[in-house]
Amino acid sequence: MACSSSGNVAAIASEQAHSSAPAIRQKLNKVVLAYSGGLDTSVIVPWLRENYGCEVVCFTADVGQGLGELEGLEAKAKASGASQLIIKDLKEEFVKDFIFPCLRAGAVYERKYLLGTSMARPLVLVFVQAMVDAAKEVGADAVSHGCTGKGNDQVRFELTFFALNPKLAVVAPWREWDIKGREDAIEYAKKHNVPVPVTKKSIYSRDRNLWHISHEGDILEDPANEPKEDMFVMTTNPEKAPDTPEYLEISFERGLPVTVNGKALSPAKLLEALNDAGARHGIGRVDMVENRLVGMKSRGVYETPGGTILSLAARELESLTLDRETMQMKDTMALKYAELVYAGRWFDPLRESLDAFMEKVTETTSGSVKLKLFKGSAVVASRTSPFSLYRQDISSFEEGSGIYNQGDAAGFIRLYGLPTRVRAMLLEK
Repeated sequence: MACSSSGNVAAIASEQAHSSAPAIRQKLNKVVLAYSGGLDTSVIVPWLRENYGCEVVCFTADVGQGLGELEGLEAKAKASGASQLIIKDLKEEFVKDFIFPCLRAGAVYERKYLLGTSMARPLVLVFVQAMVDAAKEVGADAVSHGCTGKGNDQVRFELTFFALNPKLAVVAPWREWDIKGREDAIEYAKKHNVPVPVTKKSIYSRDRNLWHISHEGDILEDPANEPKEDMFVMTTNPEKAPDTPEYLEISFERGLPVTVNGKALSPAKLLEALNDAGARHGIGRVDMVENRLVGMKSRGVYETPGGTILSLAARELESLTLDRETMQMKDTMALKYAELVYAGRWFDPLRESLDAFMEKVTETTSGSVKLKLFKGSAVVASRTSPFSLYRQDISSFEEGSGIYNQGDAAGFIRLYGLPTRVRAMLLEK
């Protein structure tokens, strides 16, 4: 390596990140760049070579973003100046090790967001884990990403880098370079003969994986604007969805889905099947204004068809298998779980401890849920579990088995209402 130590490089990168006038950059030997082939990462390749004098190895993870985004990616990376492109198929790991734990926990950020981009964001976490491994394989002394200084992903990337290999230097071009926006980036790309997939008329910023696709930018930056229908790419317009409802049954074991309509599927294949069904019926569209980790509010539109179906099914099954106190505690802890994942703190001991709790309380969350998909909605049709706490002989309006004596309610109400009665007596005085 050209630098005296990776610790020195990390210190320099950190100093640059916190200075409006970056220090003289020390030469790096080899940098592994998180690469998508989009505008930002395409121009980062020549920028790294120009400013750090380093070899650039591009890294891409296949997490279900679609073959269209991967076709021709190697040629594009090399045309930008990269020495090679490493592609890893991480779809099964992504779903099994990151999405499913979040599903089991019931993690939803700010009431709506199913954490598709952030899982907030497992995509980054599984991506970075493989990226750090790739850096070790190729002997890189630094890693780089294309996240802006305003977004959440810069935090998620770098916290995960710190957790997995704190000796790696981290280069964040958006916090260093003079490029101010997409038009500047396009001009830089033209100057360096870099092929880019957009023009100045490009509108939406999108991020897609097996769990969802997000849309940001252009008219969405004003929360008063309704999204245009031609923006959606995964889901059918609910108004044009089939006129006949579709039923599907999902079976769970210990809080995790295992079959769809009786067919056992791998985690990724199961999610793909539910994505197809949900998208066909226009399910899973969410439009929200969220609070980013760095403090600002942002507006995004998400399409999460399979995730919406799974989340509903999991909650409905838990309504049978969890008692009141356990369910309330699980819901409370799910908020913290979602917050930690959104902030990129997947490897935080607290998140791991919460996960152990979630695994324990869902030990009996096994059974099946049948859902009805129709015109943008998914509603429960039936739920069954061998561990159901629901007893028809107790809940029925008909005379039960003697387990519940309605006469016992009088004494319960008098005791339960005692504080209310005491307060009323005080007010009478």
